[in-house]
This record gives sequence, C-alpha cells and structure tokens, in this order.
Amino acid sequence: MKRFSITDTESIRRKVYKKIREMILKGELAQGERIYEEKIAKKIGVSRTPVREALHALEHEGLLISKPRSGYIVKPMSKEEVYEICELRKVVEGLGLRWAIDRNREKLISELKKNIELSEIKLKKGDIRSFINLDAKFHETIARLSGSKRLLELAMTLRRHMLRYRIESIYLKDNVERAIEGHKRIVDAIENGRNDKVDEALIAHIDTSREDILKYAF
Repeated sequence: MKRFSITDTESIRRKVYKKIREMILKGELAQGERIYEEKIAKKIGVSRTPVREALHALEHEGLLISKPRSGYIVKPMSKEEVYEICELRKVVEGLGLRWAIDRNREKLISELKKNIELSEIKLKKGDIRSFINLDAKFHETIARLSGSKRLLELAMTLRRHMLRYRIESIYLKDNVERAIEGHKRIVDAIENGRNDKVDEALIAHIDTSREDILKYAF
C-alpha cells in the first residue's frame, strides 16, 4: 500500500482550500449559499476532512459565516466592505509603492511597463479575461519589489477579497481600458519622480475600481 507523507497531505489540504476559495471568489458559490461538506467533497473528488478544514480556514479569512447546527454559508457582499477594502489598499499599496521606488525604481518601471504592454496586446486581441491575472500581477509587482514579505501578504489578501466583488466588472472592455489607463498614470508619475503624483495616481486608480464595482456588483 502506498504511504502518504505529510507533504502529500498538506498538498491535498492546500489544493482543496484554494479550490473552494476560488469557487467563492468567482461566484461559483453564491453569496448566502449554504455549503454542504459532502457535496463539495464529491465535486472536488476528495474526502470530507480536507473540505472541513478548508471551510474552517475560509471562515477565519472572512469568506464564510458559521451557522450553529447548519454548517457554513458564503458571506454576503456589502458596499461597506468594498469601501473598507479600497481604503486599506490605498494605505498598503501606497506604502509598497514608496518602498519599491526607493529600492529599485528602474526595475519597478521596467516590469510595470511590460505588464501594461502585454495587457494592451491581450485587449486588442479581445482576450479580456487575461486581464484578471495581469491586473493582479501589476499590483503584485509593486508589493513584491517593496522588499517586504508582510506587505506583499497584506496586499495580496486585500486584492483577493476585492476580486470577489470585481469579478463581474473586470470582464467589461471599458472597465479594462480604464484600469490600464490607471496603470499608465501610475508608471508616468513614477518616471517623473513626483511622489505626490504617484500617490494621487494610485488613489485615483483604486477609486475608479471601486466605482466600477459598485456599479456592477450591486
């Protein structure tokens, strides 16, 4: 009989957690929907144990709500949470931008420009869905080049929460075009060496994302 190592077990748990999380963020599990361990386990093709552990972790992450004697439901979305996430992003990503500029301004500009170039190529080809990952990578690049693992973790957690709200609006061509223009303004401000303009560009970009979310998610 094949023996499973701890690494194998952890890998299964992690994959189950990521899969259920993705189902929530992409709306495959709707807000307010009751989660059944057995049903999820069957759909993914695993036992109920890693599903149970994943649901517990997702409750702590704020994506699920525990209901006594009835398991979990997907946490309903709210306008208040959208505002909260956006305001936190401004603080965390603003700090990340300043640190990234101080550490390696040229590398930051180069990587962000490559991201924008690829985003525009995909958009011209009509591949709008690719922008979800490219948008995430744009902001991840800033956080990564800040040199702070804690900041990167915070920034990515906030963006993952925001994706749940933004998933509908980000599939629209006009919204993608506005987001790319926002990215360009951030890079232009970095190149011009105006830290005040960098902050303004980032804040304006996040505010635009917020308004797009509020328009299409509610």
